[in-house]
Amino acid sequence: MDELELADRFDRQRPVLRAVAYRILGSVSEADDAVQEGWLRLRRTDAEQIDSLERWLTTVVARICLNMIRSRRTRGEQPLDGWRPEPIIDDPAVGTDPEHEALLADSVGIALQVVLDTLRPAERLAFVLHDMFAVPFDEIAVMVDRSPQATRQLASRARRRVRDAAPAPDPDLTRQRVVVDAYFAAAREGDLQALVAVLDPDVVLRAHRRDGNPLELHGAARVARGAMTARRFAPYVRPALINGAAGAVAFDGERPFAVLAFTVIDDRTVAIDVFNDAELVAKLDIRGITA
Repeated sequence: MDELELADRFDRQRPVLRAVAYRILGSVSEADDAVQEGWLRLRRTDAEQIDSLERWLTTVVARICLNMIRSRRTRGEQPLDGWRPEPIIDDPAVGTDPEHEALLADSVGIALQVVLDTLRPAERLAFVLHDMFAVPFDEIAVMVDRSPQATRQLASRARRRVRDAAPAPDPDLTRQRVVVDAYFAAAREGDLQALVAVLDPDVVLRAHRRDGNPLELHGAARVARGAMTARRFAPYVRPALINGAAGAVAFDGERPFAVLAFTVIDDRTVAIDVFNDAELVAKLDIRGITA
């Protein structure tokens, strides 16, 4: 197999590899780095000796991601220099970009990414590879230095955490948008009762900060009061798709300064994730969302 043919087969697999890496790492830029490293390793390998190139690449990229997570935790990196949730943003008038669709299949919302980062690296890998990509436990076990049974238990623990902390959002995007629009309309009008009405009683708002410890508000009343204090920004909010779900981008003039991701279930908001770190917002692709 010459390099041109090898590159063509790799490029056909690239969307799946990016999806694997994004789910594990939670960052598009880091996912691209992991995929590129996978290509470099493939070039140094005799591809003729690989039984299944697709499975080999998935395994290699997953190992690279696992090492990246372990490395950043060993060094004690702060999110500014290491991991932090990196939203994927699309124009709701256009819909999700085809390139983003591969990354966002299986409802990889921001709430799920936040929960995944609380898992131990081996748990995260086992859950993502098995539950999202159907990789057998015996193959994952080799990557995490566990027995297949122990690996199954890792995925089970992760699955329970995800189920409890990141329930699947409402699949109806129109219903999501109605709830999000009602939230900002109530904020603009200073209507506290209307705000509470679109919030789940146990809603959580997470403001993701540079130090890696989100500032959290719990409960409909506290989140609604927080929205009231920030109501002056409500007129400068524009609709957006955040990881395929209804959300918004806030502007200061023509400059975007915050991204708000909503998780809506049964016509109520159960989680709001706010990203307003200047360096992160400047890094995000917000083309198509205008002030």
